Amino acid sequence: MAGQFLRTILLLGGACVIGMAGPARAESGEIRFAKQYSMGYVQFDVIENDKLIEKHAAALGLKNAKVTWAVFNGPAAVNDALLSNSVDIAAGGVPGLITLWAKTKGTALEVKGISALSSQPFLLNTRDPRIHGIKDFTQDDRIAVPAIKVSVQAVTLQMAAAKAFGVENYAKLDSLTLSLSPPDATTGLINGGAGFNSVFSVPPFQQQQLQTPGIRTVLNSFDVMDGPHTFTVAWTSSRFRDQNPIMYKALMAALEEATEIINKDKKAAAAMWVADTKSKLPLDFVHEVLAGPQVRWTLVPENTMKYADFMHKVGSIKVAPATWKDMFFPEIHGKPGS
Repeated sequence: MAGQFLRTILLLGGACVIGMAGPARAESGEIRFAKQYSMGYVQFDVIENDKLIEKHAAALGLKNAKVTWAVFNGPAAVNDALLSNSVDIAAGGVPGLITLWAKTKGTALEVKGISALSSQPFLLNTRDPRIHGIKDFTQDDRIAVPAIKVSVQAVTLQMAAAKAFGVENYAKLDSLTLSLSPPDATTGLINGGAGFNSVFSVPPFQQQQLQTPGIRTVLNSFDVMDGPHTFTVAWTSSRFRDQNPIMYKALMAALEEATEIINKDKKAAAAMWVADTKSKLPLDFVHEVLAGPQVRWTLVPENTMKYADFMHKVGSIKVAPATWKDMFFPEIHGKPGS
C-alpha cells in the first residue's frame, strides 16, 4: 500500500512537472469538494446551499463556476481521491492533513491546509458497563473508528494510550480497532450484537448514541489533548491553488462567509445540515449539537502541532513541521493558530 501510494505521488508529480513546463493553464472554472460523515463540515453545507463559491467567483470575474460534492469514509479514501485528481478540496481530521503534508512535502504535488473548520470534541462511547476508561479495554473488546490507524479518532486513541501506558505502548489498543462508517457504527452500538462494544465517533452520531440507555462516554478528545483542538480541516494541493488563483480566492471568501453565517444563526445552519444530509434526527437535537458548549466554528487551526509532534515522535510521519504554518497555505497565516 505504501509503495503504491508513493508511486502515485511520483507519477502524478511527474505529470504535474511536465504540465508546468508548458504554457500557463487557464483556470478550470471547476472546484470539486470531498467531505466525510460528521457534523464537522457545516461550512461546506452552507457553501453549497447558498452557492457561495459561485457568488464569490463571479464577483472576481470568473463566471459559471462549477461546484461538485462527494462524501467519503475515512482520510485514506479522501487523500486517494485528492492524489488521483478526482477531487480538489479534501476535508477531515487533522491527522489526515498531516499525513499527506508529510508525504508530499517538497514534491510537485505538495499538499497543505486551507483552514480549520471547527474545534469540537469527539467521544469514545461504550455500552459495556465494565469499561470506565481506556485501561479497562481487553483483547476481547473492539472499538469502531472511521478508519484504523489513520483517522483522527485512531490517532487520538494512540495518544491516549501513550498517556496511559507510556509512549512506547502508543499502539497498545490498535489491535482492538475496526473500520466502520459513523452511521453504521452508531446503528451497531445502539442495537448491540455487532461485534464491537465501543465507538470512537463524531458529532452528531456520538450524541445520538448517548440517547440510548446504557451507553456512556469513557473518553473525551479534549481531555487527551489537554484542551480544545481543531476537529476538522480542509486541505488541497499546491497544484490546484497555483493553477486556480481566482477560484482559491473565492474559496477563502466563501469559507469566511459561511463561518459567519453559522455563528450568526446556528439553528438555521442546523436546518441546512439536516436538509443536506437528509438526516432523520430532530432539528432541535441537531441544533443542540451544533451549538454545544465545547463547539466553535472557526477557521483558526488549534493545537494541530500536538498531533504533528506526536505523529513524528512515534514514526507515523518522517518529517515534522517547525510550526503550524508549515502545514497551511499563507492565506491563513494571519490567524492566531497553533
